Amino acid sequence: MKAKERVTTDAARMLRWRLPEQLRSVRIRILAWVVILTAAGLASAGAAAYVVEGTRIDHRIDEAIRQEIQEFEELQAKGVDPRTAEEFTSIDRLLRVALTRNVPDEHEAIIGFLNGRPAYVHPGTSHNLDSNPSFIAAVTALLPDGDFGTLNTAAGEVRYAVKPVLQSGARSRGAYVVAYFVAQEEAEFHDVVRTYAVVAGCALLAIAVGAYSVAGRLLRPVRDLRAAAQEISDTDLTRRIAVEGNDDLSDLAQTFNAMLDRLEEAFATQRRFLDDAGHELRTPITIVRGHLELLDERDPDEVAATRALVLDEIDRMSRLVEELVILAKADRPDFLYPQQFDLGLFTDEVLEKSRALGERHWVLDARASGPVQADAQRLTQALLQLATNAVQHTQPGDVVAIGSAADGAAFRVWVRDSGPGVPVEYADRIFERFERGPHEEGPDGSGLGLSIVRAIAEAHGGRVELINSPGKGATFVVVVPRRPVTHPAPPVHDTAAFEPALVAEDTTRFRQEVS
Repeated sequence: MKAKERVTTDAARMLRWRLPEQLRSVRIRILAWVVILTAAGLASAGAAAYVVEGTRIDHRIDEAIRQEIQEFEELQAKGVDPRTAEEFTSIDRLLRVALTRNVPDEHEAIIGFLNGRPAYVHPGTSHNLDSNPSFIAAVTALLPDGDFGTLNTAAGEVRYAVKPVLQSGARSRGAYVVAYFVAQEEAEFHDVVRTYAVVAGCALLAIAVGAYSVAGRLLRPVRDLRAAAQEISDTDLTRRIAVEGNDDLSDLAQTFNAMLDRLEEAFATQRRFLDDAGHELRTPITIVRGHLELLDERDPDEVAATRALVLDEIDRMSRLVEELVILAKADRPDFLYPQQFDLGLFTDEVLEKSRALGERHWVLDARASGPVQADAQRLTQALLQLATNAVQHTQPGDVVAIGSAADGAAFRVWVRDSGPGVPVEYADRIFERFERGPHEEGPDGSGLGLSIVRAIAEAHGGRVELINSPGKGATFVVVVPRRPVTHPAPPVHDTAAFEPALVAEDTTRFRQEVS
């Protein structure tokens, strides 16, 4: 059984490889099915019309023959000549009057038989039935009782009816014969069928062309997707698919473009991480290697100094790697774990934690209360980083303030200091990676602190702003959009001082108040 299945599979694979690639495309298969189904529908409609119309023609022929016979019977039953108003005196006269009064149809013939021979023929189309021996013999066989019959002639099938004519006392015997040329009647219908076949063929061709064009247009996103997938490499993820329309294939193209966006961002993040790590780790590694190569193991003082320097550089590398990992994780969906917390209590906790960073005059600028939805740990990390920067740029006794404010659209938390501020030439790029200002973190600083703050703010869908006053200090504001609160927060009694002017309705007013 397995051998048979293997043979079948191999045969199918060989057939698939023998078919040209164009014939294996979805576009051709769609076209083939459209043509097959349309052809089947047209053929079924034509066959049904042929059967119905053929039956209708047969019924019409029979009705026409019966009508002619019925008209003759009515004339015979009256027995009065319409022209003389006298009774018919002979069968010959009856047949002659009947043939002159009745007008046969286009494919109909009326013949009067007298004593077994055709005597009167209507001047319509008869195709010489009166001289056809087979027809005369067939009619003669039905003369005693009359009946319907069918005969194949050179002109095609002929359907006829024989009505015997008898008259008491008369020596002659007659018959009223109505013949209908079925083949000629059906020939007109066959012309219609041939016309239908030609029109159906042209329609099928037009449908095939239209289906090929429409299928190509509908499947263009799939072809573009295939081409884009073939062109994409780990060094070029910029290719995108042009999306038109609003159907399933367009949605597929949009989904593919979104996937490429994520892949491009992931690759960019990876390359940026590797570049940053290689750039920043190269210096401490060189320092460690140089001191170890020049180390005099016999000198205890030099060994102790080198050991301290190496440990310090290792600590700096560890901190640098940790910060780079944080930045690399910032684009991941699990970077944040939003939870509900009270903004006022959060502000108090950040202020208390910041006091341990240095001997400064720590101030609570403002305190907004109420439930908010965000990642409190990441926001704490961002604010403590801003507080650390403020401590590094100020002197003991200088003011470092922390505050919070909220409105219906967003909430804000900030760190303000009374230090020298940020030089104007650094204000636009202070949040870039490894960007150090003239007073930035000293020689041991990595230049990643503000980049981490910006990454945390953007991960929340917000932003970080700098309100700068060179020579008078700087204020860094983290703006986070409001999220729906999942659970009601317990009531909080605010005991801290609150300045309404700092709870701005928009960023412009807030900037003016802080400045």
